[in-house]
Amino acid sequence: MRLIKNILYVTVLSLLAIHLTGCKFGPNFTKPEPKTNAHFLNDSLQTDTTQNVSWWEMFQDTKLDTLIKLALDSNKDVLIAAARIDEYRTIVGIKKGEALPAFGYQGNVSYGNYNGIYTPEAGGAAFGGLGMNWEIDFWGKYRRATEGARADLLANQYAKRSVQISLIADVSNSYFTLLDYKWRLEISNKTVDLRKENVDIIQQKFDAGLVPEIDLNNAELQYAIALAAVPNYQRLIAKEQTNMSVLLGFNPRNILTGTVLEDQVLPPTVPAGLPSQLLLRRPDIGFSEAKYHSQMAKIGVAQANRFPSIGLTGLLGGASSSLTTFTGAGLAWNAGASLAGPIFQFGINKRRVEIEQARTEQAKREYEKSVISAFKEVEDALISINTYGNELKARELQAKSAISAQSLSQLRYDKGVTSYLEVITLQGYAFDAELSLSSTRRSLFQSYIEFYKALGGGWISEEEKKMAENNKKQPNEVPLEESEK
Repeated sequence: MRLIKNILYVTVLSLLAIHLTGCKFGPNFTKPEPKTNAHFLNDSLQTDTTQNVSWWEMFQDTKLDTLIKLALDSNKDVLIAAARIDEYRTIVGIKKGEALPAFGYQGNVSYGNYNGIYTPEAGGAAFGGLGMNWEIDFWGKYRRATEGARADLLANQYAKRSVQISLIADVSNSYFTLLDYKWRLEISNKTVDLRKENVDIIQQKFDAGLVPEIDLNNAELQYAIALAAVPNYQRLIAKEQTNMSVLLGFNPRNILTGTVLEDQVLPPTVPAGLPSQLLLRRPDIGFSEAKYHSQMAKIGVAQANRFPSIGLTGLLGGASSSLTTFTGAGLAWNAGASLAGPIFQFGINKRRVEIEQARTEQAKREYEKSVISAFKEVEDALISINTYGNELKARELQAKSAISAQSLSQLRYDKGVTSYLEVITLQGYAFDAELSLSSTRRSLFQSYIEFYKALGGGWISEEEKKMAENNKKQPNEVPLEESEK
């Protein structure tokens, strides 16, 4: 018992010494603070408010809400990201355990005339007991490794959030693309019916000798153009449905949509907020910052490897010259310390430190790049919202005028005032104008989607919002669980 007390006494003193000295090689991580502008260039409101909500609900389409919830639950990339978090959470536990003493058991039985020393007479030996091996983390190697593992875990939490936000945006974009194709299919079917009616009328006039054959040929040409558009949009709809099915995590299936694109309500204008707040909302920025932190910790590990490792060993058990007398054997013990370190390795360990320093510089630049890219995406989205909004107004006027001109031209032709060339020309303008209107409207909705995505996505659930508010966290500023701190 006295031996056990001594071993515990030495262990406690060693742990206390490490805690008090806090010796860790390598630089301590400080949160980078990149320069930001006072406001976004294309933010017309220029206020400091931000949308920390489930932004996709602003489109007021319950079908879209349902699809997004399905995707968040079943999408394979999200499930993979969640499993990767579990992996890195386990790695943190391993790294923490590597800094602590390792206990094990061992035993052996042998017989012969050599047991390290030659003896004329053969004899036996038996041993069984517990062993302890502990490399004291005097230089902070294991603490830096644990620090880096925690940063990697945080990075993967941010990575999962990035996957979720991208998924929400992808599902929303696919949904409005599907609505666009369905509206274009409806326009094409309507145009087919109209042009088929024209062909029938002109066929009758041609048969009666009232119009030349070229008018009939032109009517049939316009009918064929509209007719060919129908299978094209049917194909695009089918492919978009399979694309969305994959996003939802299912095999290909028909996707039910809600309000048609023509009747979809545009969300209200939302300010972008302060650029400095973007650094807290964007999970990709949080990911880059965490990877920078993780890489910086590796400098300390590499520097610690240049210095001696100090180890303690202990052995406690029983030994006997025979297995049959083992239970009555006396207490066998052994305690020791070890010191091992490099002397001259032609600068290899120094170069390893330099490698980690270079990689840390790369990680820092990656972080800075992610910040710049984030600002760019917000500005691009703001530009798209403003310009597509103006373009949509022009497209609506274009479509209205083209449809009216088409009708008036048809009346003029029926009265013999103009040629059929004018009719088919204006029919082509009207058809293209309606299709362009649908495309532009879709692009405007997708601009809002990219805008919300660029801002960091907001809260994904009410539970997450409440939890973060209690911890005074911004969206995507992911807190570690208590067991991981």
